[in-house]
Amino acid sequence: MPRAPRFRYSRWDGSQIGFDLDAESILDEITDDVLYHGDLHAALRRLMQQGFRDRNDEQLMGMRDLMERLRRRRRDQLERYDLGGVYEDVAESLREVVETERAGLDELAREAGESGDARRRELTDQVVSDRNLQLDLLPPDLSGMVKELQQYEFTSSEAREKFDELMDQLRQELAQSYFNQMSGAMADVSPESLQRMKDMLSELNELLALKEAGQDTQPAFEEFMERYGDFFPEGPENLDQLLEIMAQRMAAMQSMLNSMTPEQRAQLQGLSEQLMEDMDLRWQMDQLGSHLQQLFPQMGWDRRHDFSGQDPLGFAEAAQMLNELGDLDQLEQMLRGASSPGALAEVDIDRARDLLGDDAARSLEQLTKLAQQLEDAGLINNTEGKLELTPKGLRKIGRNALSDLFSKLAKDKLGRHQIERTGIGHERTYDTKAYEFGDPFNLHIERTVRNAVRRTGGGTPVRLTPEDFEIEQTEQTVRSSTVLMLDLSLSMPMRDNFLAAKKVAMALHSLISMQFPRDFLGIVGFSEVARAIKPEQLPEVSWDFVYGTNMQHGFLLSRQMLARQTGTKQIIMITDGEPTAHFEPGMAAPFFSYAPVQPTIDATLREVARCTREGIRINTFMLDATPYLKDFVEKLTQMNRGRAFFTTPETLGDYVLVDFIEQKRALRAGRDRRPA
Repeated sequence: MPRAPRFRYSRWDGSQIGFDLDAESILDEITDDVLYHGDLHAALRRLMQQGFRDRNDEQLMGMRDLMERLRRRRRDQLERYDLGGVYEDVAESLREVVETERAGLDELAREAGESGDARRRELTDQVVSDRNLQLDLLPPDLSGMVKELQQYEFTSSEAREKFDELMDQLRQELAQSYFNQMSGAMADVSPESLQRMKDMLSELNELLALKEAGQDTQPAFEEFMERYGDFFPEGPENLDQLLEIMAQRMAAMQSMLNSMTPEQRAQLQGLSEQLMEDMDLRWQMDQLGSHLQQLFPQMGWDRRHDFSGQDPLGFAEAAQMLNELGDLDQLEQMLRGASSPGALAEVDIDRARDLLGDDAARSLEQLTKLAQQLEDAGLINNTEGKLELTPKGLRKIGRNALSDLFSKLAKDKLGRHQIERTGIGHERTYDTKAYEFGDPFNLHIERTVRNAVRRTGGGTPVRLTPEDFEIEQTEQTVRSSTVLMLDLSLSMPMRDNFLAAKKVAMALHSLISMQFPRDFLGIVGFSEVARAIKPEQLPEVSWDFVYGTNMQHGFLLSRQMLARQTGTKQIIMITDGEPTAHFEPGMAAPFFSYAPVQPTIDATLREVARCTREGIRINTFMLDATPYLKDFVEKLTQMNRGRAFFTTPETLGDYVLVDFIEQKRALRAGRDRRPA
């Protein structure tokens, strides 16, 4: 019998790696943002901007950090290099050719002088003098120097060889400057290779003409790629992709010219004309460039870079550098324009890794998956581009808010609220006890097995005995109906009270849904007017951009809502302002006045009296204890016999949740003490 595999476990110490970014951790990150602004799409966008730490506690860079690194990379390159090296490198090579030729002339004159032949020495001196004069009269500009040296009759075979090699190299580098990776298809710059390039450009211009005429270009494109596919290692699949590749290459060359001084640009353009002296090739290149600028005006044809460094760049290095800077600019535009995670899907992660490093590429890759992971996990829906929380996502947001508030409660606060009696009701308390004869057999499996393992000292199989049994405790069911009145007036965000109040609303909804599912929770938002809010709407609720605190209308809607419910009834009101608005009979719009006036106070207290007559208790949580509000709440509590709490955004959750649980236990205890 084969041995069963063995596994070893150890305590998590924070150093182990293995938790990938998951959907719930993403939702954890944006919970507060969603609650505050009520916009899931905007919350994800802000998360993209700022970044966050994943479950491995590794920092994922946000868009701001990525763009800062991108700009720093560009700045470092510009401050390091000198584009004038393109000119200086060629000029230095030409000077070496001339010096080699002068050395050859000197050697020729020396040999003639040592020959003892007067006639030979005379003729040689004349030739050497004439050639040196030609070299002295070479034009100072590169194109003129190249043109004269192409017609010059070299005396030194070494100088002629250097010059020919330089011309071949410059033609190759010039092709690379114009076409970048295309030069891989030109292993040499022979007339045959140049002719093939000219043919390729000509056929590409013909393809462009077909495209402009509105004809189907795919068959002709496929034939073109069969003949010239080695010019395009990127592997374009259609003409549009091929043209975009060519536009990127030629725009990079134009960027090089734009970035040069006028003198450097004139030198390089003149040199280009000398090297690419085939007029038909030049015409084909100009035609293609003109068409591409019209098709892709966004490629940055006018882009220029201000190089200020000392390290000179040669022809090939400059082409590569300008291509990199173009990619940096393109990446920056994509990042700046990305309004959602899905918009980053077009980023070339491998190229981003080359430009910005592994950590930046990893961050980008994770950012592209944010919304999709939430959707795959069933936490959000994407309906025609609009992101919405699913019921599962709504529950998760509520649990996050509840967990956050409970985590802030001191242990002694909850410790004071002991359960006085347990029973067989359906509401779980998540507490356990050792099983005793007569208890309902609600076995807690995990703790029961753990007890057996502890008793036996480990090993398998695990054998249970009655002394290992541990059962879950349940509470007697006491139904209560609650309406949460949430102040949505403009003063709430202005005084930094809104997030705390919204989080309490989500937490209370989550608490009742999970632990007291037979209870009723209604939600009423109030500002200038009041309105009922469904639980599924709560995450998207934001404050109203109006002034006015219409408690009277809020009490009215809450009372009507509770009239349809059973059990004990209460209103929990969270506010930071006194009543400043109310409705009068027959009024289509509310009356508003700040500071509060007596008619508003009276109308609000009349509604409080109606709630009191219907047995509705009102508990008020005040976030800004102004004299007006204190005075009003004192009158309210005297009339209603409810309670008032003066609190802060930091402690609001403590007060509301602990008070709610305290009342549940008090109600249950009161029911338990009633005579049978």
